Amino acid sequence: MAIDFSKFKALTFDCYGTLIDWESGLVSSLQPFLKTKGRDLEADEILSLYASIEPAAEKGKFKSYKDVLRECMHAFSQQLAFRLHGEEENLLSRGIQNWQPFPDSVAALTELQKHFKLCVVSNVDKDLVAHSLRWLQVPFDAVVTAEDVGSYKPAHGHFLEAIRRLDLPKSEILHVASSQYHDIAPARALGLASVWVNRRRGQEGTGATPASSAQADLEVGSLKELVDLVLLP
Repeated sequence: MAIDFSKFKALTFDCYGTLIDWESGLVSSLQPFLKTKGRDLEADEILSLYASIEPAAEKGKFKSYKDVLRECMHAFSQQLAFRLHGEEENLLSRGIQNWQPFPDSVAALTELQKHFKLCVVSNVDKDLVAHSLRWLQVPFDAVVTAEDVGSYKPAHGHFLEAIRRLDLPKSEILHVASSQYHDIAPARALGLASVWVNRRRGQEGTGATPASSAQADLEVGSLKELVDLVLLP
């Protein structure tokens, strides 16, 4: 489906999975650690297990994302029958700070900021996303975290706060994300146009995110593909 990009004044982005290579980060953090516990899991097994664990950890009374990640580590230990010791529960909250952008992220953001305001809406704490934004090298016009709104996507708080901060009508904001569950579904429910960056194109399964049938207005396989469409004459 074609999108008239000239209608939009701002792009909102999910961070982890869209700009930062979240799945590679999860595997690089968890796989060697699990091997030290005698649990030799393939990458897809780790991601599928994580997809079943994280949403449960985010339910109920709001807690920091660092606490969510600690709960995820404890859930891994329970489901795979091993013990956590000391600082091992903080493995993911330490690791996320150094997870790297996708190869096309920095160049794409650099080009897109010439045409749009840019905003991040992310399910993390403010201090954690600050580390990742340094890797992305581009100043964002707004950054909305779970800590700011007291909820986790797919709840609507991030999107409503982004609309408020950008001070634009919904018709002039385009949401860009890799998770149909966390992002495309709530964007659609709120009447925001969206682009699904299908980072798993050609792979089986939904990786580290729960399955969803939510349909975006446009599907691309990368941010480079999105930039190429934006720049079409």
